[in-house]
Amino acid sequence: MNGGPDFRIVGSREVGRAGFLAITEETVEAPDATRVARTVVRHPGAVVVVPVVGGTHAVLVHQYRAAVDGWLLEVPAGKRDVAGEPPATTAARELLEETGYTAGRIVELAQFFNTPGFCDEYTYLYAAFDLDEGGARDPVGVEERAMTIEHVAFADVDRLIATGGIRDAKTIVGLLLARAHVAGESGGRS
Repeated sequence: MNGGPDFRIVGSREVGRAGFLAITEETVEAPDATRVARTVVRHPGAVVVVPVVGGTHAVLVHQYRAAVDGWLLEVPAGKRDVAGEPPATTAARELLEETGYTAGRIVELAQFFNTPGFCDEYTYLYAAFDLDEGGARDPVGVEERAMTIEHVAFADVDRLIATGGIRDAKTIVGLLLARAHVAGESGGRS
């Protein structure tokens, strides 16, 4: 969707790399021909999956995040780091790795940019239904090995957001959209 005057990138150079991220400096030309430099973090993209149990609860993970030096309650998520893998397949893989659940059905709820002011990370958001606990968790990193699994009632989501129990944006968006989807599927009864 194009919503305004034509800005365009007329130059780009990589100025740094950190793990899977690239930092670039973009030269942007404004409609009046003014040129400005903008720093952009390039990210491979992500998936988010809200595992729904019985239409009333979501399965979340409680894990340490170094960027905030603290523990956050989050929906399972991960990078799109397997070349050519469809986002829904990545979501199913992350669900199994982080929770041990497999889904009988995965529904796309939304796609969004996380922080477009400085980063191009693009996220695919899914809800997972008809869960089977028969899989084995396969935590990849040290933080994932320390994470715990928690069931959160959709009825408690507004309170948890308001009180800071849930502070992660992708989790807030995911829980609210999954709850609305469940309510829509049940004709408003949830």
